[in-house]
Amino acid sequence: MTNSLWFRFVTAFMVVILVTVGTLYFFVSRNIAALIEDFQETTQEFQFDQMQTILASHYYVHRGWEGVQSVVEEKASVLGQHITVTDVDGMVIADSQGERLGESYGDDSSGRPLKTLWEGEYVGTLYLEPDPAVEPYLPPLQGLSESMNRFLVLGGLLAIGLALVLTFVLSRRVSSPIQALALTAGQLGRGDLSQRAQVREKGEIGALAQAFNSMATNLEHAEQLRRNLVADVAHELRTPLSNIQGYLEAIRDRVMKPNAATIRALSEEAALLSRLVEELQELSLAEAGELKLVYQAEDIATLVKQTATPWEPQATAKEISLSLDLPDRLPSVNIAWQRIRQVLHNLLENAVAHTGRGGKITISAARKGDWVEIGVADTGEGIPAEDLPNIFERFYRVDKSRARATGGSGLGLTIAKRLVEAHGGRIEAQSKLGKGSRFSFTLPVAE
Repeated sequence: MTNSLWFRFVTAFMVVILVTVGTLYFFVSRNIAALIEDFQETTQEFQFDQMQTILASHYYVHRGWEGVQSVVEEKASVLGQHITVTDVDGMVIADSQGERLGESYGDDSSGRPLKTLWEGEYVGTLYLEPDPAVEPYLPPLQGLSESMNRFLVLGGLLAIGLALVLTFVLSRRVSSPIQALALTAGQLGRGDLSQRAQVREKGEIGALAQAFNSMATNLEHAEQLRRNLVADVAHELRTPLSNIQGYLEAIRDRVMKPNAATIRALSEEAALLSRLVEELQELSLAEAGELKLVYQAEDIATLVKQTATPWEPQATAKEISLSLDLPDRLPSVNIAWQRIRQVLHNLLENAVAHTGRGGKITISAARKGDWVEIGVADTGEGIPAEDLPNIFERFYRVDKSRARATGGSGLGLTIAKRLVEAHGGRIEAQSKLGKGSRFSFTLPVAE
């Protein structure tokens, strides 16, 4: 319960409301209390001034303090104060409560001196104290303070109640799609990769659902690729192994003799197996980023020429024109020599295999900003548009018959793509069915 989203929402809302209301109550109460205190001090000062004026006038009119007791009693009932007046000797001559008449007042530090109107002669002292027997006058600010305090308390309770209701509604809206995602994720984790989150929410929840569905699609695709890889590896290994087994059984049954031709055929099949295993291992290292590449500045024109030369006999045998289109000056590129030569070798192998007699293969290079682009174009059979996005996938071959004469192992282009990407470049393919193809890749210019 304490870990549920609803409980956390309620707790968070209540804490925020309590802190807000408590802070507001504290500051409002302090400010109103300060205003009331200022008002009371101002009122006290005004009452002192008023009584000083009244008593000075009385003294002036009566030439003394005769009848001052009645004035003090009358004003005390109006002001709500205990009024005491002493003469110059400190003896009480008027007391609104009538208790200390004729007595010595004692400490007169809290009193105000009384003086005559014109001469300013000191004639006595005035004391004002709150009278508990008289109902005090409550200023409007004090009533406002009490009302405000009640309002804040009631408002806080109402806010907490509304927060509980709103939190329940909001938490349901937020937690429902999250619970749906959790349920779908559980089914996905149990192996049902076809599951997708059905969330129509927008904002962060919608983005989370889209990201989840994208992840599920990628997982499903990766799982399909894994299954295809297992099937393709089994298929690729089955043929040479079956041939080797057939030759060996024929030799064992004395159907064939272990002559030079038989041994050469067995050697070719073993070499095919060895090459396939090496390609798989190389591809695995490239995809894991564990290939050991030593980068240094190299002359790309020299590399292109050296890689193209061994293919001239095969091109000539098929009456294919193999030409180079290289500018006079090309910048050095930062590459691992053997790996880029392998990329070119794979592309030329693919071009020679898919270009018919009388065709043409052109290897070009050109600088494009901070990159050098190398292209291998042929006038071969081309690639169907539906197959073009998949040609860099492992074991993917346009020739569905899987004939090795035209299909190869299906790993050459995949390895070329991984090696180019390891150099920070990219590889692309353009093709028109029946008109030929062009593969191009980029390499960084050496600083």
